Amino acid sequence: MDVELYIYDLSGVGSGTYVFGGVEYFFGQGLHRTVPGTTHHGQPMEKLHMGRTELPIEVIHEYLESLAQIYTPESYDLFMHNCNNFTQDLSMFLLGKSIPEHIKSLPKTFLSTPLGQMLRPQIDRAMRGITQADPGQQIPAPATQMPRIPQQSAISAASGTPQIKGYVRNVTNLRELDEQLSLATNSCACIFFTSSTCAPCKIVYPAYDELAEEAGDKAVLIKVDLNKAFDVSSRYQVRVTPTFMTFLKGKKEHEWKGANPAELKGNIRLLIQSAFPPHPHTGLRLPSLQRPVTNYVLYTRVPPMEKLLQKIGSYQHDPTITDLIEFIKTRSTAPADTPVPNLAFLAQFIQSTLPSIPKDSLFALVDLIRVAFVDPRVSGYFAEESGHKTLLALLSPLSDLASCPYNLRIVMLQLACNFFTSPLFPQQITINEKLREMCLRLLTGCLLDSHTNLRVVAASFAHNLAAYNHNERFANRPDKLTEEDQVEIAASLVEAINTEEESVEALHGFLFALGLLLYEAPVDGGLMDLCRAMGIAESITAKKQIEKMKNEPLLKEIGQELFVKGLK
Repeated sequence: MDVELYIYDLSGVGSGTYVFGGVEYFFGQGLHRTVPGTTHHGQPMEKLHMGRTELPIEVIHEYLESLAQIYTPESYDLFMHNCNNFTQDLSMFLLGKSIPEHIKSLPKTFLSTPLGQMLRPQIDRAMRGITQADPGQQIPAPATQMPRIPQQSAISAASGTPQIKGYVRNVTNLRELDEQLSLATNSCACIFFTSSTCAPCKIVYPAYDELAEEAGDKAVLIKVDLNKAFDVSSRYQVRVTPTFMTFLKGKKEHEWKGANPAELKGNIRLLIQSAFPPHPHTGLRLPSLQRPVTNYVLYTRVPPMEKLLQKIGSYQHDPTITDLIEFIKTRSTAPADTPVPNLAFLAQFIQSTLPSIPKDSLFALVDLIRVAFVDPRVSGYFAEESGHKTLLALLSPLSDLASCPYNLRIVMLQLACNFFTSPLFPQQITINEKLREMCLRLLTGCLLDSHTNLRVVAASFAHNLAAYNHNERFANRPDKLTEEDQVEIAASLVEAINTEEESVEALHGFLFALGLLLYEAPVDGGLMDLCRAMGIAESITAKKQIEKMKNEPLLKEIGQELFVKGLK
């Protein structure tokens, strides 16, 4: 896919936008998408061909989602945090190279002059109305991780999560009807037999449309005009309109006649409930679990740099590490204005140098990388397929976890938690076999460690993995973790709960992570069977006898409700 840079003239400062895949991306009042050349900046004064990216468009969209957390309307500054900063970050991600230096340096060049310093406030105020004006008609951002949506359906993001809106499917012959019914062989469907001359039918049209929208992808609602679809009328022997006929899992369920909106709504909702019976867990009182998890546990603290540099030794003078340190120092004071370091150089350094560093000294460098991963631009870069080799080199000491010193294991766990700053990373953990294997080895090997702090951080990583899977399940999407992986993590968590007698914080993390894995898991699946076999309910009862732990709130909510009632 070809990538172009459009340059616009903003009072001599210059502003760049990126164009690829038939869409122009730019930063102003947040991140925007529009038809190329139609932004409120007018026509570009220059168009530069930057190269070609082979990254999948889905991956690029996910990276743009992570950038939206940094390029907010409030963070915009015409001189210090503008379109050029955005295109620079995007260019490094797409192509591994910077935008032209003469474009990137225009604001600094302008501000380096006395006139520029004097006029900066006035120009910034004057141009803000242009740079952050209403961008007008935009191209909607594509929904991620959603099935293909029929042309007549729509997407509503009012809740913050894209949801499929259903629609009534009008068919005119038997072939079209069979096609629509085939879509509901694993769910349910309703046929509304009507005709253009049926006055009572019109009474229930609005209710039927509302039910279709409410049902989304859980039901197929069909409307057949018998004045046109004679072959349908012949098959089903329908002579009266309105007539309704429902199907459950491909078999006829019910039939009734009459224009009664209340009856129609009751029957359709009952049909959907039969096709998708609620999980027993939804009837329990579990406020911590009956919602999506909005925050992952991250380790953002910047360590004392002087002490850390002493631990790094001579490597602190390597240009790549020097740039990384400068990035961390600058980002801690002005995160919105910090350009990312050359991540390609950092990847090369990790692959070529880290394997030769003694494990006793390695933790200091890993700690630096851990802080850099707080920035989603950095974590998103290494989440890409091209970064997998780097990640495996970084995590290579975990192949022999027993020989890893405590300080290296804990910063590795903290780094793994910071993977979740980018929406790209959790998905990579679940689909990349080697990466998943190393992460699970690190997690299960540290949950029972003798160091309390290590167990607490391991519980945080378990929470993040479980929360990612929980959110997918809560949104009616397939689990991201395989049942085998879930069972492996759960077995370690149950054992950790059984043996934990010192740290209330660690126990809290174990309970929450296990609860997230177990909530709405298949009733007859391996995860439920494991928890029953390992006697998790009895373990919870035992924890209530320990003085320092008896007041832990999750012992009641998750322990009593989920692990006792939910496992029956």
